[in-house]
Amino acid sequence: MPFYTMPDGEKLHVRRFGRGQPVLVLSGLGMQSWQWLPYLYPHRHQFEFIIPDWRGFGPSANCAFPAHLNTIESHWNDINCLLEQLNLDNFILIGYSMGATTSMHGFKNAKFDSKVKAYLHIDQSPHISVNEDWPYGLMGEQYPKFVDIFNRMLHTLEPYPTAKHLSELPKKVQNELIQTWFEFLQLQPKQAWVKRITQQLGKIPKVNALALPMQRVDYVRWYISNYANDKNDYRDAMANLTCPVTYFIGRQSSLYHSDGQLEVAKRTPQAKTIVFEKSGHAPLLNQPIKFAHELAEFLERNS
Repeated sequence: MPFYTMPDGEKLHVRRFGRGQPVLVLSGLGMQSWQWLPYLYPHRHQFEFIIPDWRGFGPSANCAFPAHLNTIESHWNDINCLLEQLNLDNFILIGYSMGATTSMHGFKNAKFDSKVKAYLHIDQSPHISVNEDWPYGLMGEQYPKFVDIFNRMLHTLEPYPTAKHLSELPKKVQNELIQTWFEFLQLQPKQAWVKRITQQLGKIPKVNALALPMQRVDYVRWYISNYANDKNDYRDAMANLTCPVTYFIGRQSSLYHSDGQLEVAKRTPQAKTIVFEKSGHAPLLNQPIKFAHELAEFLERNS
């Protein structure tokens, strides 16, 4: 498997396949590179796909993170290092959720867009926090509850700064951490049967821990600290893009309200908007057939 050395010496796994026009794919939190295969592998004869596995996930699971950087800064440094090693330029970019935030960070701070031929932005707000002039951040009106939950998780972990794995924590602390995470899951609207299953899973030892986005508690601390404290605003960066931009927006997205994403799209030059009416934050899971069709259209349109 291809691993690339990052600025701090850690080895980041990058999945590469296909031939032709390069396409850099930046995944969402919790994803692994193989999950893109059903959608991208059919296009391997026309495009070369480059999909990093973020630190903490997949074959990059044991890749240590730089504690002096927040999540997005670290991810951007890794991507910038990868661009230099592969000598990538004039490529197509796909950014989903956290991968889209990483892309926007590069647009704002490093002229990343000068290397991008076309950009696909999948269900992400340019401003994670919520304030008076931006009500469309993470969880919208429930943003204060979300911040409270994540800060409580950080407080739970505070006495155990060296712990890396969930099993290293006292059982009582493990349960407190997991149950607080279930509070976050319950904030998200679900069908009644999904809520019932989620509630029951939360009561089953050894099963409820699987609901955590990752099993490394040091990574849990690193990622949730970023989401609880992020104040970056990338709206102007998106409005200043000069390459063609396509937005995939989940109409039912509970994490990032579709109205906010549509507002940003209106300010983006050369923007094309695709709304997934029956989808939440994950259109590739909620409407896979439409997602595959629209992704193929995007690639063909910008090849």
